[in-house]
Amino acid sequence: MIKHTTPIRVRYADTDQMKFVYYGKFFEYFEQGRSDLLRAIGLPYPEIEEMGLILPVIEAHATYKQSAKYDDLINIVTYLREVPVARVRLDYEVIRDNNLLADGYTIHSFVNAETRRPTRAPAQFLEAIQNAMNK
Repeated sequence: MIKHTTPIRVRYADTDQMKFVYYGKFFEYFEQGRSDLLRAIGLPYPEIEEMGLILPVIEAHATYKQSAKYDDLINIVTYLREVPVARVRLDYEVIRDNNLLADGYTIHSFVNAETRRPTRAPAQFLEAIQNAMNK
């Protein structure tokens, strides 16, 4: 398993009329956590794209437990639990002061950027994940 934590300070623009973080922003927080996890293991998105891959979201889910508000310091904890084959699932927790605010997951398909057809994860991608899991 790979685990990565991304701290985020809630911006005023992230909040809705009720002064809470708008529910859709949590998916943006998930995206930031995912990008940071991939970068931390040596797979920043630009390099994935250079491999000729794109990773579209094919499924996303979030469960909201507590609200976050402007200026809260939250942590997005991102988990990659399994070595992918044709899809990759990442799990997320949004935490403030050791309290779980939300959790969820996204599932991404490996797609050849040129043909737009599904493909398997390339060896370079799998190697980076294996190396990170073995640390």
